[in-house]
Amino acid sequence: MQKFKTLLRNLGPGLLFASMAIGTSHLVLSTKAGATYGWIMVIPILLANLLKYPFFEYGIRYTNVTGRSLIEGYSRRGKGYMWVYAVITLFTTFTILAALYVVTAGLLANLFSIKAVSVSGIALGLFLFISVVLIIGRYKMLETTLKFVITILFVALLVTTLMVLYKPSVEAVPGFETPPLFDSVGILFLISLIGWMPTAVEASSWISLWSLEKYKSQGSKPSLKEALQEFNTGYITTALLAVFFLIIGYRTLYGTQTVLSGEAVTFADQVVSLFTIHIGDWAYLFIAVSAFATMFSTCMTAHDAIARVSVDVLEYLRPDRKRYVKKWHYAAAVLILTAVNYIVLSAFSANMGTLVALATFISFVLAPLVGYMNLKNVCSEDLPVEFHPGKGLQLLTYLGIVFLTFFSVYYLWMVLA
Repeated sequence: MQKFKTLLRNLGPGLLFASMAIGTSHLVLSTKAGATYGWIMVIPILLANLLKYPFFEYGIRYTNVTGRSLIEGYSRRGKGYMWVYAVITLFTTFTILAALYVVTAGLLANLFSIKAVSVSGIALGLFLFISVVLIIGRYKMLETTLKFVITILFVALLVTTLMVLYKPSVEAVPGFETPPLFDSVGILFLISLIGWMPTAVEASSWISLWSLEKYKSQGSKPSLKEALQEFNTGYITTALLAVFFLIIGYRTLYGTQTVLSGEAVTFADQVVSLFTIHIGDWAYLFIAVSAFATMFSTCMTAHDAIARVSVDVLEYLRPDRKRYVKKWHYAAAVLILTAVNYIVLSAFSANMGTLVALATFISFVLAPLVGYMNLKNVCSEDLPVEFHPGKGLQLLTYLGIVFLTFFSVYYLWMVLA
């Protein structure tokens, strides 16, 4: 009982990670994986979660032991590390939020049958609303809100999954054959799935900054063991929910040759409808709200995190290395992100598929580099030797780097050949 109370008290960074991760990679990509390729896709989903685990764990480890963010750790390794991460942050700024908001806008349009306003217009409304909430409430409101959202979401998806399993699986159309996984189309989909499963590797620094905010708001910090226990709870939850979405896609669409649309509103209607067709019309509102809550919470956490990271990166790139971060810097970053990503979203004409593909590709290609930078941080003199990751965790890190590098090189070869 005492351990459970400790876990609840320390809930924060792992919770925000789960909320941020359970978004496009789950609702869009996991559902499509089950619908298109079937049960076999549980292997890359679980493999991606396993091989990326150390990259995210190091964000908790480094910050808990040193009291510094991963980004400060990069600056201590050298200017080259900071410039690499600055470039990654720049790409993230121009893709991930736009992709998340366009999916969320599609779900909101579907939920309330909004036809008079374009997806871009709805996305702008969401951008502005979430910006105001983040600027006024900051970390404390974000954490408190997401405790309720994640609990409701997990229960809703568990119930939905059980209902889908209870109903007979959809029948395949005559002559259906599973599409080949290792042709050009299949490999590109694998890269998208693994690139953003459970989320982009650069999000490890987001967890680091949330940890600092948690310790500041709490007035103390937990032991490393307690901090990792809280993070592991969130991480396992994200992996489990990815499997839930895969099951739902497989049981309701596999073999029907239904193609999930790249247009946001159509996709949202397809996703919600595929649940209700096999569960019952009574569940439509329940499922639509759950799907929207999934993406809305992801937008909030990602918007907050990228704003924090952007401010931190700019500060550590200052030549005098003195810290001048003020409260209004965060607010300015939130609003600038809103403006930049709305322009990107409008330029892509609210085409969700293109944005998601671009964002996941960038995350995938840069993941091995970020993983290596994180390993250098936690194996540096910043941490006492007893807090360095064990040999097993280091081995898993190198396996993850090799695995992701191989797929990145193979993808580039496909594109350039």
